[in-house]
Amino acid sequence: MWEELQAHIGQLEKKAQKRTLVNVESDGCFIRIDGQHLFNFSSNNYLGLAHDERLIQASMEATRKYGVGATASRLVVGNHPLYEQAEAALIHWKGYEAALIVNSGYTANVGILSSLAGRDAVIFSDKWNHASIVDGAILSRAEVKRYRHADLDHLEMLLKKTDKHKRKLIVTDTIFSMDGDVAPLRELVSLKETYGAILVVDEAHASGVYGKNGEGMAHECQVAQHVDVHMGTFSKALGAYGAYVAGKRVFIDYLINTMRPFIFTTALPPSVLGAIYAAIDVVQKESTRRCHLQALSAHFRTRLQQAGFHTGESTTHIVPIIVGENERALAFSARLRERGIVAVAIRPPTVPEGTARIRFSLMATMTKEQVDWALDHICAVGKEMGLIP
Repeated sequence: MWEELQAHIGQLEKKAQKRTLVNVESDGCFIRIDGQHLFNFSSNNYLGLAHDERLIQASMEATRKYGVGATASRLVVGNHPLYEQAEAALIHWKGYEAALIVNSGYTANVGILSSLAGRDAVIFSDKWNHASIVDGAILSRAEVKRYRHADLDHLEMLLKKTDKHKRKLIVTDTIFSMDGDVAPLRELVSLKETYGAILVVDEAHASGVYGKNGEGMAHECQVAQHVDVHMGTFSKALGAYGAYVAGKRVFIDYLINTMRPFIFTTALPPSVLGAIYAAIDVVQKESTRRCHLQALSAHFRTRLQQAGFHTGESTTHIVPIIVGENERALAFSARLRERGIVAVAIRPPTVPEGTARIRFSLMATMTKEQVDWALDHICAVGKEMGLIP
């Protein structure tokens, strides 16, 4: 058996797809790797809150009051008072009937889909959805139909061919994590209403960044009340950890009783809940962070496009440069690091074969001067490698 595992690792190495872990010390929009101080274009800390003193203080206070560990699952004795406080703040922020905080975005998606769907259900999933959605759909044992990315005609064709008596779930990211483009939410709402489906959205990369108060892309598109199931994370723009599920009270009650990844997982530690509660408050009060991030992202994206880079359909703070071959993406990343920039190469199976890329993600704590400095180096490397004229 061990020889087979080693052979598999060797195959990954040949395809330039072998991954390794690297120790990183983070400090805002800079990180240190092997003693090298680098400008960080690979973090999901979009609003720069992971090092915010208010979140750190709230986390420390929660630890002092409730201890280090949760000690058990929420349905046993792990449901300490901070959960009620944080979930109440979440409900008020998002404007839903009920919400449930869970341990991670992966846990949330696997739990939602495996609970809501079953052998007699059909899941319609965008082909570019996150791996957690893909895995949740498989574990649900439902029939899974993957529609071409953001292709509404293809989705409708699949819906039309499905038995009208079967439970139907349409599942999509709102912002796609490797491409930075946005799902056609208004049109998906229309289709779900026409065909009697349940619409599930993953706001992981939109929570905190879009919407009047950072509620997410469904609010930005003014369709939030027509979306049945909302999932999002606290580990990206909100700078903490964990995830949430929100919607109607009956749905949340149902998940509490059926969602295995929730039922059988130890609760989050008090320190995390303290940070979540503080982050929800900060996000609503500081709209300038969102405005700055969106303006900076538009500037960055425009400069890359003008230089001749292929940035796909990105319209958000996630901006890929698609280069194609795995080796070329790794070389691009390595040359940027030599110039003081960390921007990680993303390869299959995270993205489709032949679309390896550098995924740039911007942060609200970056300045225009810093981004312009980085753009000069990115363009220089692009010219050296023949990626742009």
